[in-house]
Order: sequence, then structure tokens, then C-alpha cells
Amino acid sequence: MQKFIAEESFWELFPEAAIGIIVVHGMKRAADVPPEDAAAIARLLREANAAADRHLTSNTISENEVVRVWREAFQRFKTKKGARCSVENLLKRVLKGNPVGSITPSVDIYNAISLKYALPVGGEDLGSLVGDFRLGITEGGDAFLPIGEDEDDPTLPGELCYRDDEGAVCRCWNWRDGQRSALTDDSESAILVMECVDPARRADLEIALDEFAQLMERYLGAKVRMRTVIDRAHPEIVIAD
Repeated sequence: MQKFIAEESFWELFPEAAIGIIVVHGMKRAADVPPEDAAAIARLLREANAAADRHLTSNTISENEVVRVWREAFQRFKTKKGARCSVENLLKRVLKGNPVGSITPSVDIYNAISLKYALPVGGEDLGSLVGDFRLGITEGGDAFLPIGEDEDDPTLPGELCYRDDEGAVCRCWNWRDGQRSALTDDSESAILVMECVDPARRADLEIALDEFAQLMERYLGAKVRMRTVIDRAHPEIVIAD
């Protein structure tokens, strides 16, 4: 039995946070996505890049409310220099007129949802995770090979990260994913994560989760095995038997 667990060290920092979880199986491989569906996913991403403008009321990225709350959140734990919330990195590209481009169908869908709702979204290949999938403060030294890099970059003491029994999965909460469990063109099962640190946006989280699940079903043929929200009162969930 494999679980997702948001540890007490996380809730001590963010007692009002909410973590949306979707578990899907049977995703089509990228090569099996029909051309018309691939085109529809690309269109969704283009539309989401355009829709993200509504979250950007200032040309200074840190002054936008959806970014400001995450800048403040990242001050509560140890981070790598320059680490920022994933949604800030996406919105910064929109602000600079450099739209987020296509990567692979599953990633394109979660980037589209992240841009549309200005909530951090990520995904991991469920079959690549070893043991329980945990979110909490680490003592440091967790093995981590970043996407696109050749050298290990272990976690820092006091860093908030996602990890499993093999090491870190995503550094500095939602800043940077590792190669080991990243979604690929051939991933068939995934755990998809959406984070909300502002309790006033809990309703947005619920709406975004529903749309996310529907898109995974519609375009990737995925079977949604779980759609739930983790909070302090419900800090863990079984994600695989």
C-alpha cells in the first residue's frame, strides 16, 4: 500500500494550505494521442497562455497577488538561491511575451491548468515512485538529479520538498522536478498535484481539479482513480494498493 502523506512539518508552516491530488491510470502514450486531440491540447495551452493575463495586474511579477502569496510562502523554509514557485515561472514567461510551449501531452495539460487558474500544478510518473510520496521539511542530503542536468543536487537541511524512499522528487516545494519520476511520453500512470496556499482560493482549487481530471480523461483516455484534496484534517491518502 502506497500513500501520499503531507507531514506535520508541512502543516506547522502552512496550516491552511490545501493540496489537490488526482491519480490517473491508463494514460495514452504521446505517440497514441490522435492528431486532432494533440491539436486540441496545443490549443488549450495557447488559450491558457492568453488567459493568464487576467492574473497579471502589474508588470512587476512580485506585485501580482497570485505570486505575492507564494513569495511569502517561500520565505518560511530553506530554499536554493533564486528558487521560485512554479506558477511564478510560468506567469513570468507570459509577462515577457514568451508563452509556455509544448513539452508532452500530459505536461501540456497541467501547464494549461496552472496558467488558467494561477495555481502550481505538477505531475509524477506513479510507477517511478518508491515507497510513500511525502511532502515535508527534510534534514537535507536527499538525492536529486534535476531535469536537464547531469550532476546530483541534494536537498538542503530545512528545505520543504516532495520525496520518496529514493530521494527528492521535487525541490523547494514546487520549484524544480527531478528526472527520476518526471512524466514522459510513455508514462501510463501519474499522480497529479495542485497546491493552494491561500485559503481564499480553495474554491478555485476545487474547480481547477475538476477541469484537470476531465481533460485527462477526454484527451489522454486516462481513468481517474482518485480526485481529492489534502488538508490538515486529512493529511494522507492511499494512492496505490
